[in-house]
Amino acid sequence: MHKHLSELVEKLKAAAGANLKSAVLYGSAAGGEFHAEHSDLNVLLVLERLGLTELEKLNSTARWWESKGHPAPLVFTPEELARSADVFAIELLDIKARHEVLAGEDFFTALEVPLNLHRAQVERELRTNLVRLRQHYLAGSGNRKAVLKLMTESVSSFGTLFRHALIALGEQRPQHKRDAVDGLAALLGFDPSPFHTILDLRAGRRRAQAIDVPATFSGYLEAVARVTHEIDVRFT
Repeated sequence: MHKHLSELVEKLKAAAGANLKSAVLYGSAAGGEFHAEHSDLNVLLVLERLGLTELEKLNSTARWWESKGHPAPLVFTPEELARSADVFAIELLDIKARHEVLAGEDFFTALEVPLNLHRAQVERELRTNLVRLRQHYLAGSGNRKAVLKLMTESVSSFGTLFRHALIALGEQRPQHKRDAVDGLAALLGFDPSPFHTILDLRAGRRRAQAIDVPATFSGYLEAVARVTHEIDVRFT
């Protein structure tokens, strides 16, 4: 991981020169929850100018980075980053709390994220992801393997949203997804064990064959619906 990041920074500096103001690692790799099999190395760049010429200079570096299995970096100008906090409140609040500066300035320390808009985004994202969870379950016709994959692929997103639900409810910010699940479970009265089961599966600490998939999905779905409902009614 660190070798790839060091190479990326060198390539970015060579390609962008003085136009590169900051390169920041965010997401699971910056928060101590990185799993090589499931996690990406997420990088955000701040550049003084971002016209087509400046983007073209980054093409070869972005292609190299993607060839290593990582998503292309997000790119902002300093002004765009400051003005995006009201639109990407969840994402930028997370980056502000957990990031690692790879090169240049730290633009996140002083970034202000409006929490009233954060609450609205939390409710919208929870509702959207709940609808998609049900839709994908129907598309898989309840197939055991498909349902297990659905939970495995969605648990990270719901863990993030649960963390932000706690923040929206005025609770202390949890450090990890498991803490977020447990905190909400204690606050709202649902069973956190389905989420722990899927997080253990992702971490390689539980075998898929040993999981009762229908019972796990039932609890998983119930927890997501409960959190979504509570965020909705408490901020109506």
